[in-house]
Amino acid sequence: MKRLGLLAAVLAALLCAPLAAAAVVGTSFPPGFPVPVDASLGTPVLGFGAAGPVHRTPVILLHGNNDTPYPTICNPFYGNVHDLAQSLADHGYAASELWGLGYQGDQCDLLANPTNRSGAAHSTLANVPDLRAFVQAVLTYTGAKQVDIVGHSLGVTLAREWIREDHAQRLVRRLVAIDGPNHGIVDCSPSPGNYWQADALGGFTPGSAICQEYGSPDTPFLSVLNRGSETPGSTRYLVIRNADTSFVYFSRQDGVLAPVPAEDSAGAPHDFSESATLQGAEEADLTGQGVYDPILGTGHLGILDSPGTWRLTLDFLTNPSNARYP
Repeated sequence: MKRLGLLAAVLAALLCAPLAAAAVVGTSFPPGFPVPVDASLGTPVLGFGAAGPVHRTPVILLHGNNDTPYPTICNPFYGNVHDLAQSLADHGYAASELWGLGYQGDQCDLLANPTNRSGAAHSTLANVPDLRAFVQAVLTYTGAKQVDIVGHSLGVTLAREWIREDHAQRLVRRLVAIDGPNHGIVDCSPSPGNYWQADALGGFTPGSAICQEYGSPDTPFLSVLNRGSETPGSTRYLVIRNADTSFVYFSRQDGVLAPVPAEDSAGAPHDFSESATLQGAEEADLTGQGVYDPILGTGHLGILDSPGTWRLTLDFLTNPSNARYP
């Protein structure tokens, strides 16, 4: 009886003991971290990370075009890769294992020059040097041999292009590709119905830098990026994509955003709805993700702040099995 009483007391103490507090993901880099200078802006990159021991593969989170690694004064309602990082921290990751890179500044320049949204400094090729330097900085600071990468939208193809240029498959254990423009975007056609061409909305004309890269699946940039295997080397890939609507791929209403014609940058009819897929990747198709974008109601932005995306990302990064996703 004494033994049972002691066991009951121990169990009660364990049940009543507070759970270990989750790490809090910050909005700055730790002292001593070699912060890279943004190659196209000439200022230190934005981002987050923390000092401390690293037991898991460090995760680098990459936002999409016209976004930031956390909410900023000029981008107060988005920066949702920070929420995804906090979700990972809530499920056991240390803050020292979670790193965010802001490769386009705080977006305040867009207030005076909205066409910068589609300009050269926002292009993929302009930002590869930033990712290259950041990965090396994280590896050096943490002592890790590899990183995992979680990218949203342009962050996906930015990661893929850096891997291609540097043959860096050995450095990337796993890559989560969230609604990335792997085969182009629908917002670059010369049609009068493509309202994204307006200067106030970013100037996504066929000749803009972003549209030169993504206006067709056959642009020079995408032709090289997708040549051969789309998922090369030992890196494991998971695509998480919108299967119903996403304003950068579907000619379909996405939240408050009206559809634009399903045309490429030459004005030819083209269906971009499968753009986020990658041959050879594991894939999870989600629907109804607009409910997670409280400002515009869009699936493309909502999918990043979705508990479903967070759960899939956590499972993919931490599950040692090779189980395929539905």
